[in-house]
Amino acid sequence: MKKKILIVLAGPTAIGKTSLAIELAKEFKTEIISADSRQFYKELNIGVAKPSKAQLKQIKHHFIGHLSIQKNYSIGNYEADSIQLINNLFNKHDILFLCGGSGLYIDAICEGLSPFPKVSNAIRNRLKQEYEEKGIQILQTRLKKIDLDSFMSIDKNNPQRLIRALEISEVSEKPFSYYKKLKKEKRNFHTLYIALNEEREILYEKINNRTQKMINDGLFEEAKNLYKYKDFPALQTIGYQEIFKNLENTYSLDKAIDEIKKNSRRYAKRQITWFKKEKYNQYNINQKEDIKQLIRNYLL
Repeated sequence: MKKKILIVLAGPTAIGKTSLAIELAKEFKTEIISADSRQFYKELNIGVAKPSKAQLKQIKHHFIGHLSIQKNYSIGNYEADSIQLINNLFNKHDILFLCGGSGLYIDAICEGLSPFPKVSNAIRNRLKQEYEEKGIQILQTRLKKIDLDSFMSIDKNNPQRLIRALEISEVSEKPFSYYKKLKKEKRNFHTLYIALNEEREILYEKINNRTQKMINDGLFEEAKNLYKYKDFPALQTIGYQEIFKNLENTYSLDKAIDEIKKNSRRYAKRQITWFKKEKYNQYNINQKEDIKQLIRNYLL
């Protein structure tokens, strides 16, 4: 039986993953699965750089705008739904593209999730309350003390990630990093990992330009309409959080825009570090023909 291949196309925000994925999916006559956890939500559009309607018409995409921000959708839900979809799509395609910048979600599909213990709502709610009352620094300090490996590897500015690591450590008395290292489920497809990169100055210019385009396209109004949901997990996202601070008179509009640019650049830097793992084949975004040849060679 011909081998089935999932091609991961990963990289930092604003680098051009979507356009390249569409070009590749057209050439290899297949479909795209999104691994961008914020593009799942139908209410989030401008601020998450969701593919345009024209782009979505060119190639079939999956996991774009299929959820409401009011739905509780975990990475475990995503793994289960994605594997079911991938198995079905492999009945008609030999290759599929997985495109996105959420490294944890990519790993969930390609390698499976570690078997974490169950956490009670009481523990989770208490940690959330501590964060809301005392700020993110208390979570960072505690995680650094009890689990340095996790502290160094996760997004330290994401309260959800910090709370997740802390709650696992608390309920099991073993660090979150212990469970991350446990053997995971074997997949029945091959995986080709491709990481896109670019000269840092060019990437940062793209991020700044895209931020300004988002503002021009109506990001402020989009965020304003979502303000009543500002505490929902899906809204703990760059672009919305800064504008919420403007709406609360904490930031001027210029300050909010500058913070979006700065936080997006920082996020891109963390993504680049994540995708420097040995399993990823590193390519400049402009090396399209080399990427196509890599895929052709892998198909042999």
